[in-house]
Amino acid sequence: MARVDALIIQRMQSDVPVIPLLAEHLVAAGGKRLRPLMTVAAARATGGPVEAAVSLAAAVEFIHTATLLHDDVVDGSELRRGKVAAHLIWGAASSVLVGDFLFARAFELMVETDNMRALGVLARAAGVIAEGEVLQLTRAHDITLDRDTYLKIIQAKTAELFAAAAESGALGAGADDAQVTALRDYGMALGVAFQLADDALDYGGASETLGKNAGDDFREAKVTLPLLIAMERTGAAEAAFWARTIDRRDQSEDDFRRARELIVASGALTATLDEAGAWADRAKAALGVLPDTDWRRALASLADFAVSRAA
Repeated sequence: MARVDALIIQRMQSDVPVIPLLAEHLVAAGGKRLRPLMTVAAARATGGPVEAAVSLAAAVEFIHTATLLHDDVVDGSELRRGKVAAHLIWGAASSVLVGDFLFARAFELMVETDNMRALGVLARAAGVIAEGEVLQLTRAHDITLDRDTYLKIIQAKTAELFAAAAESGALGAGADDAQVTALRDYGMALGVAFQLADDALDYGGASETLGKNAGDDFREAKVTLPLLIAMERTGAAEAAFWARTIDRRDQSEDDFRRARELIVASGALTATLDEAGAWADRAKAALGVLPDTDWRRALASLADFAVSRAA
């Protein structure tokens, strides 16, 4: 991971001063680096070399960082990784364009590995992520959203990059098809678990834990699983509250506190975490085809971590 971080810093440099400044603002904030970590760990878990995985891991982090820059502009977010969102410092236009620059750097890194299958996996992932973001944008405030569509959204916008990160690491290490498929399945299930836990944290966590403001999803009127379950369970008694705050986005200062109380009291928060735990178990089960090594156990621990941070 030290090699991955060094490569990230090297490749985000540019003769245009604002590009490394803006990129470093987000990259240097750290984050959990889960996606590139998965790429390297997947290569190790298959017993193959990690040279290609290092470059692919840096590419994965650039794709992730680019999507964060774009998302924060779309959502109007104020915080990212505990720091002021880049678009509030450098402007929306610069944030979007630096995101584009990082996408370009990601593809350069992929090409340099000379692994067409890994390139194809990550290229497809970039498209799927964009589709997921657009789908969420078109259904974000829809209180009639069904769970299947919600799952489709989080699989595309979040879990796809987890899946591609693990799959590309295996491909870079020359793993066999069974291991490649298993690691993709692992990454997809882990990504869903991670997003479910993230959605729960928005109502049950603190800003220090999230790296963003608690309640952002509610204030942006995003329909997530805790909200869906709470709306189902509170029924007609609170239908007017949800219609006003989410559908019409007519919110007062005290509405988030009330929404959190309803979500906790209805058991929606616990139900969301239970669902996240089930997906984490699914991720761990997918690892069964891999050799029983410390690396496989580390990947299993990562699935537990994805959920436990919200418990």
